[in-house]
Amino acid sequence: MDKKLVDVRRVTKVVKGGRTFRFSALVVVGDKKGKVGMAIGKATEVPMAIEKATNLAKRNMVTVSMSGTTIPHEIIGKYGKSSVKLMPSKEGTGVIAGGAVRPVVELCGIKDITAKVYGSRNKINCVRATINALNELRSAQEIAALRGKTVEEIL
Repeated sequence: MDKKLVDVRRVTKVVKGGRTFRFSALVVVGDKKGKVGMAIGKATEVPMAIEKATNLAKRNMVTVSMSGTTIPHEIIGKYGKSSVKLMPSKEGTGVIAGGAVRPVVELCGIKDITAKVYGSRNKINCVRATINALNELRSAQEIAALRGKTVEEIL
């Protein structure tokens, strides 16, 4: 399991005695073989927040359908006001994705993909939109099995 820290935020709560600082960490975890998960951990110290987020992310993993080193088809994932468009690319293209989309795609094990973020570029929403898109991917074999047909009949 590999993990990447996408974002750390310092959150302040103002109370009668002054300010209390806490930290929120956004972590993405993946095995680079088609499984990826994300979570947010909150604690009074950064390492504790990262640890919490990592443990939560390992429990919230999704399996991604891939075709070779890319994705089977184009898809748009949405979360809040963030939209992420994922497009398959031919072999050797590499990961063309910016912001918070790149760590999710890399930890998933996808090597050739093009991605574009529309709307809000909030890191948490972008990561969630990307995972929503990856979760909705279906291979030709899966669709054929659902319809009770062969792959040749579908394509």
